[in-house]
Amino acid sequence: MAHWRTTTFLKILTILLLSVFHPITAVKTPTATTTTTEKHLHPKFPCKPPHQNVYPFCNTSLPIDTRAQSLLSLLTLDEKILQLSSKAGPIPRLGLPAYEWWSESLHGISTNGYGVNFNGTIPAATSFPQVLLTSASFNRSLWSAIATAIAVEGRAMYNLGQAGLTFWAPNINIFRDPRWGRGQETPGEDPMVTAAYSVEYVRAFQGEYLSGGSQKLMLSACCKHYTAYDLESWGNFSRYTFNAKVLKQDMEDTYQPPFRSCIEDGGASCLMCSYNQVDGVPACARHDLLQKARTEWGFNGYITSDCDAVSIIYKDQKYASSPEDAVAAVLKAGMDINCGTYLLEHTQSAVEKGKVGEEDIDRALLNIFSVQLRLGLFDGDPKKQQFGNLGPHDVCNQDHRKLTLEASRQGIVLLKNDRKFLPLKKNTITSLAIIGPAANDTSNLGGGYSGIPCNPKSIFEGHKSYIQKTLYASGCLDVPCKSDDGFEEAIHVAKMADVVVVVAGLDPTQESEEHDRLSLLLPGKQMDLVLAVAHASKRPIVVILMGGGPLDVSFAKDHPLIASILWVGYPGEAGGKAVAEVIFGEFNPGGRLPVTWYPESFTHVAMTDMRMRADPSRGYPGRTYRFYRGDVVYRFGYGLSYSEYYYKFISAPDRISLSGSVVEANPNNRLAYERKDGFGYIHIDDVACCDALRFNIQISVVNNGYMDGSHVVMLFSRAVTKLKGAPLKQLIGFKRLNTVAYKAIETSILIDPCKHFSMVNHAGLRVLSLGAHVLMLEGVEHSIFIET
Repeated sequence: MAHWRTTTFLKILTILLLSVFHPITAVKTPTATTTTTEKHLHPKFPCKPPHQNVYPFCNTSLPIDTRAQSLLSLLTLDEKILQLSSKAGPIPRLGLPAYEWWSESLHGISTNGYGVNFNGTIPAATSFPQVLLTSASFNRSLWSAIATAIAVEGRAMYNLGQAGLTFWAPNINIFRDPRWGRGQETPGEDPMVTAAYSVEYVRAFQGEYLSGGSQKLMLSACCKHYTAYDLESWGNFSRYTFNAKVLKQDMEDTYQPPFRSCIEDGGASCLMCSYNQVDGVPACARHDLLQKARTEWGFNGYITSDCDAVSIIYKDQKYASSPEDAVAAVLKAGMDINCGTYLLEHTQSAVEKGKVGEEDIDRALLNIFSVQLRLGLFDGDPKKQQFGNLGPHDVCNQDHRKLTLEASRQGIVLLKNDRKFLPLKKNTITSLAIIGPAANDTSNLGGGYSGIPCNPKSIFEGHKSYIQKTLYASGCLDVPCKSDDGFEEAIHVAKMADVVVVVAGLDPTQESEEHDRLSLLLPGKQMDLVLAVAHASKRPIVVILMGGGPLDVSFAKDHPLIASILWVGYPGEAGGKAVAEVIFGEFNPGGRLPVTWYPESFTHVAMTDMRMRADPSRGYPGRTYRFYRGDVVYRFGYGLSYSEYYYKFISAPDRISLSGSVVEANPNNRLAYERKDGFGYIHIDDVACCDALRFNIQISVVNNGYMDGSHVVMLFSRAVTKLKGAPLKQLIGFKRLNTVAYKAIETSILIDPCKHFSMVNHAGLRVLSLGAHVLMLEGVEHSIFIET
């Protein structure tokens, strides 16, 4: 049966992938005929026959709840406490080995965390692009395919004892401030996009399709960091002590939607609470927020702290008056596992002092054991389970390497292309210069939370395969570029080449965990290097920008000696080849920016201000494209192509009537609130049947260019009669399409008025404004009037 589900899934996935992008082949898992040698056996697992499998918790015919209760009933208090850490202790008398909960898989199996090691049969894993670049593809099928591939590699490594079953990804915090060092790890600034990414990642990674929709999990994914976490170190503020003061309106319409979707729609089996406080209470001690996930969103899994997030509640935040109080605060709030040793050290004392009851520990353990049971940890020999045939042949294989190349291609964003300078034509170029400190370096192609890549190629190496005479100069010693000592060599190389490409931007020395940026400009003397090379080159140059955080490259945007600019993020192990393919026209770029690129003046805004909406009276410009009122370098969703695209609405309603869908008015409800100007709104809770209001928008997209292209359609909406605090506009739908040169293609986007035309008011309640709403594609609009 397992073999049937796997094979069927692969056929379905192949069809989906080929319908959205080409030439990816489906991610493959081995069939039951795959040869598995004894060395593939996981060295340590519970329920080994003939003696350790006699316990009821090893009986796979029993319900998971029954098995979890059985295991719990066999433990002493000391043994229970051993399970509350990310390094769960062994219980030899029951045949339970130690278990490490902390493995990482953000954009490939990572060396972060103690659960993964590359010192065995598998020495490397496929390194996909950093999440922000993958998000720029705006391709749900691609996101799902990547998560499936990572899961296959993760499970293969588990079978060999080189990884755990529980991985702490994805990072779905909103990229609120352009200086945030970890923004690169996220899908961007838009809550709708971030939510969509989280759902695709979690469903695929946990093996929802492979397991046939059962409670069983292939691996466990974790929505992190819950919640309002997006500051590392800025001024005198640190993520360990920062108190995020969040308005109800911003919490419900920006910070929480990705987590809600990750749980409600994605079915995530893990939630990680963050370091920071939320309105004065540590996130891991926020009973209301942690319980909301379970009671309102249906969360079925375990809650872990970020690493050492419990200890700082007492040591750094001074929120708790003792270590035992800190332990009590998080356990009673609903946290289950402490990443670190704080619960191991202080829970016994907390029990003895009456601050924690054994029932608090039991509650946590039932959540923990239930997830382990769903993962098959207590089902015996891993090689005899559904995914037991996965092994070294499933890691760094050809399919996964094709997939990471395609992901890099689809994410690359063309920001400038004066006079159609790109693509370059190989037969007209005899020499090429690649300049920049990161141009011939593979160590940072993946950005943060990377593993050991299979076969990385630098941007310089990628271009060498196109032009035999490809020259290189670093220009700067390193990315911080504090000296111009290498400029002379770079200028000399530039003068020798027909075309010059300068690789500039960021690396983890500029943006990373625990390190936020202070400036949005290119680091050090990089701008001077770009300009010096541009003036020395025979022709206008191409600038490639690496990194996650937005950059103020206004100097290059309008400079006549800089013909083209591409943002390539952290493109993963195949990034060098993908960039060259775009530059030489083997791939038509179609990526779109998933974040707003602000000017340097934005750095005057305090990173600690969590408000999303602008406040002109205080000189506060707001944040993200939905609320920011100010100049931009490049807008959210911006991205050029070698083709030009035109849109037309083929079919869309002019009016939507809520008649019959609205709860009958009575003195106790809040039905339509009429404003003095005659317009009003309706609380979404008062719309009885939102599903009945859904409709499809039919759109025609014309590729008016000589190249086929993979193109992203983005549909926005805005309310004409804005309520206070309404978004300036908001993305309500997106699709990536294959288009053919000089031909039109039709597509549809499903619209849910209750979801897509609504907003959150100041009280944190979602409302639907009456009156006109405008649907917006690039260059074309359509109005829809909502009436009662």
